[in-house]
Amino acid sequence: MLIKPEKLQPGDKVATISPSFGGAGEPDLRWRYEQGVERLRSVFGLEVVPMPNSLKGADYLYRNPQARADDMMMAFKDPGIKGIFANIGGDESIRLLPYIDFNVIRENPKILMGYSDVTVSHLFCHKAGVSSFYGPAVMTDFAENVRMHSYTVDQIKRILFSNEPVGEIPPAEEWTSEFLEWKEENKTQSRKMQLNSGYEVLQGSGVVQGRLIGGCIEVLEFAKSTEIWPDHKYWEDSILFFETSEEKPDPFLVKCWLRNYGTQGILQKANGMIFGKPQDEKYYEEYKAVISEVMKEYEVENLPVLYNLNFGHTEPKLVLPYGVRAEINCSKKTFSILESGVQ
Repeated sequence: MLIKPEKLQPGDKVATISPSFGGAGEPDLRWRYEQGVERLRSVFGLEVVPMPNSLKGADYLYRNPQARADDMMMAFKDPGIKGIFANIGGDESIRLLPYIDFNVIRENPKILMGYSDVTVSHLFCHKAGVSSFYGPAVMTDFAENVRMHSYTVDQIKRILFSNEPVGEIPPAEEWTSEFLEWKEENKTQSRKMQLNSGYEVLQGSGVVQGRLIGGCIEVLEFAKSTEIWPDHKYWEDSILFFETSEEKPDPFLVKCWLRNYGTQGILQKANGMIFGKPQDEKYYEEYKAVISEVMKEYEVENLPVLYNLNFGHTEPKLVLPYGVRAEINCSKKTFSILESGVQ
């Protein structure tokens, strides 16, 4: 059982960190960071403190993984900070591992949220026994042009600001992966939304429950066979969640990675799986085909798999708390979080 951090309340102080790409400190992107911070203040009533190294720029942070780790440790240690928000993802935060003190996280449980390469930071928390939150990042969802999407705002409030059981998470009515260059002159231009088709049941029947664990499927590859890879026992009674990044990996790669989960026995231990909407819906049908193929290969074709959920590299997005009990209802095509994500 993972320790749940305390819920957020308006007026709380939160930290922003750059555990991976240091773009928040780049002169041409700083406005985007500031726009995300302004939303944390105006939409959620939070006081925002950037950690000392987080805005030193991409080159400095790439060359100094310890500086990024120090920021994370400082944020966990500071009793005045109630939550930690990642500015953005990237592709090499696994380099922070030698500098992480798991006791610091364990002794100071607090909300940490982000997605993509922040999967590694979630595994740091998981190793420490603390629940964290796979969800929006400062420079993406919080800094969305014009305004934050109401679906994302609602999800954050339901998961991070309330200790009531979360309940059913409906699919977003619309979605976008449209790329608008991050230039200040584009701030007033909304991205084009498309009608969302909702959740799909790829296989399985009935109702299953399990504890949430997963992340960005490419980033999880960095962690395999390291000390932050969860013990075999932890995958039991789980609902796996996977999503793909903006790199839009070839379906063959997704097939290879899923085969590894089958070979490790993880697919056989899980109670169910949810899979996020691919960015731009590229390989939408192809990913479904390789998921089904691997499930047959490992004789888990009865494992309930719910597809096209709004998390990861798509907007708007929901928030998934690690270790919290969730439910897939195949007959109703619903996904629910059965308890609170916070204390």
